[in-house]
Amino acid sequence: MELTTVWFILIGVLWAGYFLLEGFDFGVGILLPVLGRDDRSRRLAINTIGPVWDANEVWVLVAGGATFAAFPEWYATLFSGFFLPLLLILVALIVRGLAFEYRGKRSSAAWKRGWDLAIFWGSLIPAILWGVAFANILRGVPLDANHEYAGGFFNLLNPYALLGGLTTLALFTLHGAVFLALKTDGPMRTEAGRLAARLALVTVPIAAAFLIWTGIANLDGFGIALSVLAALSLTGAVLLTRSRREGWAFAATGATIVLAVAALFVTLFPNVMPSTIDTANSLTVGNASSTPYTLTVMTWVAAAFTPIVLLYQGWTYWVFRKRLKLSDIPT
Repeated sequence: MELTTVWFILIGVLWAGYFLLEGFDFGVGILLPVLGRDDRSRRLAINTIGPVWDANEVWVLVAGGATFAAFPEWYATLFSGFFLPLLLILVALIVRGLAFEYRGKRSSAAWKRGWDLAIFWGSLIPAILWGVAFANILRGVPLDANHEYAGGFFNLLNPYALLGGLTTLALFTLHGAVFLALKTDGPMRTEAGRLAARLALVTVPIAAAFLIWTGIANLDGFGIALSVLAALSLTGAVLLTRSRREGWAFAATGATIVLAVAALFVTLFPNVMPSTIDTANSLTVGNASSTPYTLTVMTWVAAAFTPIVLLYQGWTYWVFRKRLKLSDIPT
């Protein structure tokens, strides 16, 4: 297997890991006004992701860095053409990170409400815009002969991309609700489980519409097979949330996210950014990649350090595996 293909797969794995882990962070933030009836319950929800949210964000930094190093043409075109939505995502993530750190610095109710809103919007905006961005990458964008983006911001707001944004929003919100049911005990666990069961019924038709549209538009056999598996996994999540089997339900929503990302990258290959103007203008793993020497060095570095990072993050989740309840939150 060529190193360009290896790094395309690795970047897909990084994005799948990011959406799997950061997806429930987004979901918890989006649900904060719904399940956080008072300050203690909001603190309980925030504390479920408190030890891990910043480590989860590392995945997107590594994915961006790997793209820059392995496929510089892809990185340049993506970050210039998608500058505004990516800037909005960055600002939202920064504001959300500040909210986690500063919310408890003062006891003022108004102060906390302001930062709670920052957590909500800092979760909602990326949850939508990541779906819009990746749907556009899969659909294709106007690229000229120099592989430069030739469209405007509103070209990105097409119906397919907006449905993609709605799909990621619904899926991450469901993922977050299931995570809260898994990580809490008492009233929060009960309420999150009930909400997850209702959200699942909304998520299924939205995700099904997006997967069907994607399958019809691309007709990639392997991609369609992965999409079908994602749909089956999401259906399983519906049944599991209704029976309050939180661990298996979380595994099912996580599998749905991973399979959906896998379907996207499989369908995209060998392109990394198709052109809607002329297929000859498309960026591929071949014309967008770095030199073989660069990819070789990157491969050795990744082989050495990736297991260490995975072991450390796995250990973090093991340490903080205990369920939380309101009695754990001081008054």
